[in-house]
Amino acid sequence: MAPHFHDALETRDPAEREQALLLALAGQIAHAQAHAPAFAEALSGVEPARITSRAALAQLPVTRKPELLARQQAQRGTGDPFGGHATVGWAGLVHRRGARKVFQSPGPIYEPEGERADYWRLARALFAAGFRAGDLAHNSFSYHLTPAGSMMESAAAALGCAVFPGGVGNTELQLQAITDLRPQAYVGTPSFLKILLDKAEEQGRPVRSITKALVSGEAFPAALRVWLAERGVSAYQCYATADLGLIAYETAAREGLVLDEGVLVEIVRPGTGDPVPDGEVGEVVVSTLNPDYPLIRFATGDLSAVLPGACPSGRTNTRIRGWLGRADQSAKVRGMFVHAGQVAEVVRRFPEIVRVRLVVEGELAKDRMCLRVELADAAPAGLAERIAAALREVTKLRGEVELLQAGSLPNDGRVIEDRRAV
Repeated sequence: MAPHFHDALETRDPAEREQALLLALAGQIAHAQAHAPAFAEALSGVEPARITSRAALAQLPVTRKPELLARQQAQRGTGDPFGGHATVGWAGLVHRRGARKVFQSPGPIYEPEGERADYWRLARALFAAGFRAGDLAHNSFSYHLTPAGSMMESAAAALGCAVFPGGVGNTELQLQAITDLRPQAYVGTPSFLKILLDKAEEQGRPVRSITKALVSGEAFPAALRVWLAERGVSAYQCYATADLGLIAYETAAREGLVLDEGVLVEIVRPGTGDPVPDGEVGEVVVSTLNPDYPLIRFATGDLSAVLPGACPSGRTNTRIRGWLGRADQSAKVRGMFVHAGQVAEVVRRFPEIVRVRLVVEGELAKDRMCLRVELADAAPAGLAERIAAALREVTKLRGEVELLQAGSLPNDGRVIEDRRAV
């Protein structure tokens, strides 16, 4: 394999990749049904061998983080702390053994780590960012409770890199270690890297050894990328979560993020499980092939969109635009919460609708809702009134309806826009 690719998977023919992923997905569904009680229930009656296309995948239910949390909470202390979503555990649990570590993310939600090398598949992202065997990587992701530090350390080890486990905080001590050890690479949030470099410059000992970085965990604005480059650091970003591991990563092409080879990614209309056309902004839904934690159609709550065409780096997998905001939108109107899923329910009832946006305006106790609706064709008589009736039925609130031509609303994935003054 050419030295600028991590492995041969990255340059597969797209049709070959799709066939391999769908075949593996069928096996993963069967495995989840047999060994993960939550999916035995959610996928009851599903024949894995029939899930041979994206269309078939789109018929399966979506699992959202609040549902996962609720199942975990219901079984804590008396049963399964993973809520039936994992197939590994330790002595005393309903699962057979196999967990090497357990992490706690906000919620709290518990995630297992199994015994495979590069368990979260981050080595691919590190390689694309220029990390190579023999490098020393300064890891400033947290090693406490959450898996970010472990994710990056295991990936760096898989590439043959040494790791300094800096963790978060202790800026002076971390800067001292960078001065003494002279690492070639950094992993962590982009803002903390800036803090370290700023502090070093203030002290008259600018960091020269770090020339590459993989950053994640927060927005990475173009201005900060340029600022780092001016100090000799070529920084790349990746998109990963504690539940799923790596989802997508940046390459030298600097055009979007390339999907990881170990996941199937869909972009769906927020609040639904319905895929949107390529290019349209929607919620990122991921099916992972991790047998220890077989999340099928797991909704991340993040917005993104598919980028057309192939990556100039030579990698042939699909690209996405990166993180574009949150999909789990809601607003409190006249004392009641309105969620994106409720807006989606209204849309389902009217095939004429192309795209919608619920706009909330007004002042305290005088809220006004207006559902702005894009139509592909001319509106049939009485359509606005029927949509307004459906909006009231679903949300229990009155709202106006404004009919628009297709293309009138921005393609940003926003379903609910709250224009009220804070």
